[in-house]
Amino acid sequence: MSYRVIAPLAAMSTLLLAAPALAADPPLPPGGAAILSWTPEQQAYGYRNMEKIAPVHVVKRGDHVRALPAGKPIAPKWTYDGKAWTIDSYMAAMRTSGVLVLKDGKVVLERYGLGRKPNERWTSFSVAKSVTSTLVGAAIQDGYIKSLDEPVTTYIPQLKGGGYEGVTVRQLITMTSGVKWNEDYTDPNSDVAKVGFAVTEPGVNPVVSYMKNLPRETAPGEKFVYKTGETDLAGILVSNAVGKPMSQYLSEKVWAPFGMEQDAIWVDDVAGHERGGCCMSMTLRDYARIGLFMLEGGKAGGKPVVPAGWVADATSTHVKFPPGGNETGYGHFLWLYPDAYAAEGIFGQQIFVYPKEKVVIAINSAWPAADAPQSWKAQAAMANAIRDAAR
Repeated sequence: MSYRVIAPLAAMSTLLLAAPALAADPPLPPGGAAILSWTPEQQAYGYRNMEKIAPVHVVKRGDHVRALPAGKPIAPKWTYDGKAWTIDSYMAAMRTSGVLVLKDGKVVLERYGLGRKPNERWTSFSVAKSVTSTLVGAAIQDGYIKSLDEPVTTYIPQLKGGGYEGVTVRQLITMTSGVKWNEDYTDPNSDVAKVGFAVTEPGVNPVVSYMKNLPRETAPGEKFVYKTGETDLAGILVSNAVGKPMSQYLSEKVWAPFGMEQDAIWVDDVAGHERGGCCMSMTLRDYARIGLFMLEGGKAGGKPVVPAGWVADATSTHVKFPPGGNETGYGHFLWLYPDAYAAEGIFGQQIFVYPKEKVVIAINSAWPAADAPQSWKAQAAMANAIRDAAR
């Protein structure tokens, strides 16, 4: 009797000892500005787990999910830089964690890499900027912001007397404020590496404290300079105007009524305010739903979220770029292409929208360099090949 009991236990112990140990999570990478210099291994883990690394707000989903039915699959092939490419070869070469393509609201391509699963979120970097500009439009639609021609200081009075005196909301969301700024991701002393990471004035948001002390370079409206700090200011402007956190407002206006499939997270600054210029995390399908929301004119749950004509204005040329580059210009925190517009984030995050073809392309990546021109060109070539295959 005792043998019959002891023998199975002994056998089970042997099996347990022989079973492979579960892989432990790697050490968490450092937060703050150190995210700009993570190793490839830190990127692949950290981009999926930002809520473990930084304080965040949650953008809550609603009770229903916007279906993304399957469409006719596509298999793009193209030539770029003298080489033949497929989606699989591109993803392997460019450290891509996800590519999803919608045609007429249907999924025609969906791939994952770098160990990512479909239900895992990925950080957006500056794709969040385009979400912030949408919330500016929502606040105008709801009457919280009077117009784009209102002074920024009306909504952030602590900026009075500094470089943002006389700057309008429109100039803020087109990055034409005239305030001097350094967006060098490789320089630890650049403005983008320092903004918002230290409290210098008790009771004043650290982004506001930093930005109000920056010098004026040109008159407002004269010059485009890409400034992450200005999108952080736009986020503060929105939350001041509407009287609630950006994450809550986004949930109420877009995330829940449009039918996002999963809660998103939004990284906070050191004062606990969501950074309007960076670092939402969401599933690849929800990235694509953001593009679909724009493609459908900024409506959610059958109701307009932004004023009539907002999407057309946001995706029109407010800043024209010289020829020779990928982008032709800039809209409201959106990059413009000959046949498309895009939300873009460093290290290879993009949402392309091709309005004529009704194609949306969502891409997440972990490039070795934050902002290499050749990487953006290669990604644009892939997007164009996808658009052509999906016509």
